[in-house]
Amino acid sequence: MLDPRETERRNPRSASIDLASPLEIVDLINAEDTRVPIAVASQREVIARAVELAEQTFRGGGRLFYVGAGTSGRLGVLDASECPPTFGTDPEMVQGIIAGGLPALTRAQEGAEDVVENGARAMDEHGIGAKDFVIGIAASGTTPYVGAALVRARKLGARTGIVACSPPPPDLVSLVDVAILPIVGPEVVTGSTRMKAGTATKLVLNAITTGAMIRLGKTYGNLMVDLRATNNKLVDRSQRIVAEVCGVTREQATTLLERAGKSVKLAIVMHKRVVSREDAERLLAENGGVVRRVTGDEPPPVPAIPERS
Repeated sequence: MLDPRETERRNPRSASIDLASPLEIVDLINAEDTRVPIAVASQREVIARAVELAEQTFRGGGRLFYVGAGTSGRLGVLDASECPPTFGTDPEMVQGIIAGGLPALTRAQEGAEDVVENGARAMDEHGIGAKDFVIGIAASGTTPYVGAALVRARKLGARTGIVACSPPPPDLVSLVDVAILPIVGPEVVTGSTRMKAGTATKLVLNAITTGAMIRLGKTYGNLMVDLRATNNKLVDRSQRIVAEVCGVTREQATTLLERAGKSVKLAIVMHKRVVSREDAERLLAENGGVVRRVTGDEPPPVPAIPERS
């Protein structure tokens, strides 16, 4: 019987993949993967809207939650867990909720997505409220756990969104503030949404959190100035960023960072405005956390992309 969901359709281009050579398998998968960024690009306006909602949420003291099951849930947890080291955020600021809880991160809990009441219960357990933004992730668009979570989040006053790679039911779409639907088509292996659907979802989540963090002033240009230097690599990166932006030596950058409490952002403002740490904190607070608004630096010119011959 035919399933109406895009993610459950058979892909005619890979119908004979079981007889393919290793190189032919790789080429088939790669050819299908090239469709993913095109599908994501088709959702640029709604992704931008999600970035706006996330920024508003954070500036209002709210939290962003990703809710999903299986691969979708793991991708949400992954994106959330990368925000603190990359942008220096509190772990509470972006959170991932996966059906089946922590055990589902490393071992499939396939039945967890069908326990409807647990989706709603998760919203209550996390104290979802009017300040929060809840994004459901459901490759098929029909995951019961995710749908129930969104219904409950809406009742609790939160803003809501959904990321799906197959059109969700109309009643669910009408429930959310933003629906991001990168339709990537049937998978190379039918129903294996860890492939194209998973890749599309990863791209979308990357754009939402990265975009919102940039809007919050977590970068100076494309440099991550709110990172947490929790290992040697990040300590080195912090020193290199301060040295480059401030035009000082590595030793001077290290001293600046020590005075700034290891904050790259504060070190830059302290140096460029010749102010104390306390004054740098005040100036940043008055300018929405955006370093360039404090320093007045002009962005560098964008180099022209050479034409291909």
